[in-house]
Amino acid sequence: MLVAGLAALLLAQGGSAQSQRAGGPAAPASRIEELRQSYRRPAEIPYPAANPFTPEKALLGRILFFDPRLSGSNLLSCASCHNPSFGWGDGQALAHGHGMLQLGRRTPSVLNAAWGASFFWDGRADTLEQQALGPIAAAGEMNQPLDRLPAKLAAIPGYRPLFEAAFPGRGIALDGIAAAIATFERAVVSGRSPFDRWVEGDDAAIPDAAKRGLMVFNDRAHCARCHKGWNFTDDSFHDIGLPGEDRGREGFLEGFEALRHAFKTPGLRDIARRAPYMHDGSLPTLEAVTEHYEHRRLQRPSLSNEMKPFSLTADERADLVAFLQTLTSPPQDFAAPALPR
Repeated sequence: MLVAGLAALLLAQGGSAQSQRAGGPAAPASRIEELRQSYRRPAEIPYPAANPFTPEKALLGRILFFDPRLSGSNLLSCASCHNPSFGWGDGQALAHGHGMLQLGRRTPSVLNAAWGASFFWDGRADTLEQQALGPIAAAGEMNQPLDRLPAKLAAIPGYRPLFEAAFPGRGIALDGIAAAIATFERAVVSGRSPFDRWVEGDDAAIPDAAKRGLMVFNDRAHCARCHKGWNFTDDSFHDIGLPGEDRGREGFLEGFEALRHAFKTPGLRDIARRAPYMHDGSLPTLEAVTEHYEHRRLQRPSLSNEMKPFSLTADERADLVAFLQTLTSPPQDFAAPALPR
């Protein structure tokens, strides 16, 4: 079963030794153990009490996620923008919606969304259930009036038994559509990466450059101030000094000027598969990302307090990128489901 297979990828972590560049001092064993503990993978996927997991609900959510009939044009599905082959994004700098309209932000990945505290780049949805309906209804995205969606799905005979199995006696309703999609999205979990194997004790799982890069990530470059924990995100919002007029979180929370140009910290799992980067897709490579943080961020009143100045050598930059690349797991084969008729 899909959900069971994805859930099985959540493994506990062990430990390993850390090496530094030849001739340099090794990190203390206590520091390595501290880092291992901070990046320990959770044992299970969290499901809210208001929407507990059932296999019938997950199956329905998977089908809905891939069905273009959830859009007003019958051409766009959730998976059109959240494609498994692109790290559950779309591989484009900026998203495209209804009528191929170019949107102002990049499609965020739904990978590891089960651990998210809020959703969208500006955090305007508090739950995955709220997030699931947002793009469906948005005129510039899937352009499907929500008040018409239950009847539209009810007119497809194959959906009736699926909803009955997932929500007995409740029929086809918006809250069920949202709950099923959210249940499926919570099962979209990153696989076991080389970094995970290293943390579990396989010292040969990542190269020495990546081990050095881990220390740069946590110390010299201050990346772990925001990209923390097993999913490498603080689930908060920061202005990281990118140019542009997008007000970010402050556009949603009017009057909070400290949140102007602040966007949600993305997790870094499977990051090598998710280029280009940032909310506006403006940075094409991981090397460009490190260059931005070191040299190119704009100085302005709303710049995050976590954006501390630093300077790396060419070797340290290369080591940092080598570490980031170890956070990507092997590709997972993911077949689109047969859709009901």
